Amino acid sequence: MKPGSTSAACLALLRRDLTLVWRRRGDALNPLLFAIIVVALFPFALGPETTVLARVAAGTIFVAVLLAMLLSLDALFRSDLEDGSLEQLVVSPHPLALLLGCKIFIHWLTTALPLIIIAPLLAQLLQLPPQVLPVLLTALALATPLLSLIGAVCVALTVGMRRSGMLLTLLVLPLIVPALIFGAGACNAAQDGFAHAAPLLWLAAWLVLSIIVAPLAAAAALKISLS
Repeated sequence: MKPGSTSAACLALLRRDLTLVWRRRGDALNPLLFAIIVVALFPFALGPETTVLARVAAGTIFVAVLLAMLLSLDALFRSDLEDGSLEQLVVSPHPLALLLGCKIFIHWLTTALPLIIIAPLLAQLLQLPPQVLPVLLTALALATPLLSLIGAVCVALTVGMRRSGMLLTLLVLPLIVPALIFGAGACNAAQDGFAHAAPLLWLAAWLVLSIIVAPLAAAAALKISLS
């Protein structure tokens, strides 16, 4: 790996973002705590009936995880904009889409992966049937990167605006609803004993398309926002 190469730049960016997340680990825990609190409140609202909790468990966990990730989207490029490093990425000789892809990966790694790891605990709180848990984890593993990728495009469009949190939410939520429908639908189908592969395949296809298109779209949107 030569100094100044694209791979070296991506590695340096990954190392820098991981270091920043570690220094602000208190903020990084907020989405995790939010998801746990939301899921823990549902048994108090719906009652202790196992059948009722099990029926809504998958959808509740899905909504909690996606909303928890949505809380951290606004900060995806915010600190880079404030310290001037975002402009440095734009004028860098390296492909901007690839650099943004690294930042999106770090966002998923530090926000979504911990949520996926605690998903079995959340499933226990809501009495999710054990046979549905692998389907839920698979659906979350496919849907959470989608939120990071789609969210990055929307964040790039609004990064130059002040108090863009509400606008960002309005942009992201309609785009992520299909992922919620397919993910929760796969879990419900597995719970009812029906075939559940088709919704997961649709999520996988959408994820592959987003991996290709979203970094390019985010790069173009960022250049427009900063120009």
